[in-house]
Amino acid sequence: MNDELLYAIDLADPSGEFEPASELLNALEVDFSSFFDRENCTVRHTVYSTTPEGAEENKEKLQTALNGWREFGVDLTMGDIFTIAKSEWAEAWKKYFKPIAVSEKLLIRPSWLDDEPLPGQKVLEINPGMSFGTGQHATTNYCLKCIDRFAGEKKSLLDAGCGSGILAIAGALLGYGPVDAFDFDPEAVNVADENARMNQVREKINLETGNAADWQGRPEKYDLVCANILGHLLIAFRFNIVSWVAPGGLLVLSGILDRDFDKVSAAFAEVGMKEVERFRDKDWTSGIFTAF
Repeated sequence: MNDELLYAIDLADPSGEFEPASELLNALEVDFSSFFDRENCTVRHTVYSTTPEGAEENKEKLQTALNGWREFGVDLTMGDIFTIAKSEWAEAWKKYFKPIAVSEKLLIRPSWLDDEPLPGQKVLEINPGMSFGTGQHATTNYCLKCIDRFAGEKKSLLDAGCGSGILAIAGALLGYGPVDAFDFDPEAVNVADENARMNQVREKINLETGNAADWQGRPEKYDLVCANILGHLLIAFRFNIVSWVAPGGLLVLSGILDRDFDKVSAAFAEVGMKEVERFRDKDWTSGIFTAF
């Protein structure tokens, strides 16, 4: 049986920064992943499709967009369409993921490495597959630190936009319960399911396919909600998002470019949430909110 092929386009970014180009690629609504090529000191963004027709559509979108992006300081060089086996693509990314010690309580470790934890430190093994979420990105890392910080103080957890499942799994390992998670991408939910099983916490997590526009969780709501979703989507679906937070609960908003955070904070203030903390890392800002 032939391995499934991906039809991909590489974009070289000499800026060394992930965030500006990632935000623009998200706006194009294309599937992509990014990593830092240490050998060439460039960021590589790979846009992919499961069909040749989809790859041609992606190429047309990119050709139209690239010139306009230069005014935002994003100057990418696009290569030709190439094919790669899905299994080979997954293997190629492994060398770019490193272990992360979130705290003395939690170590994030790629599943193919065997770094030893500290005494008493929980180990979360992650295999991102084609889903977002290894703990390397500033937005995911902030959410992990919040989950770690409030463990024991907060009980129930919602991971909205779960990607690889890393946040939900961290919550389950650190004693949260119940833990719910959803993502609009069925492939991400499948990857999250596999990662939860690998960490032996699958029975502690309710995983669903859904989106922030209409997803409804438990009637009793959640003590901690982590919404690692793009800023414009947070604003668009803010009424539904705040409905997930229990009285006295906390809402962590992440995945927001620095220039957009004030707008997001103001939008959530309009629906009864006050900002109690913000954290900036490079071009990304995240924050914690609670009800007035």
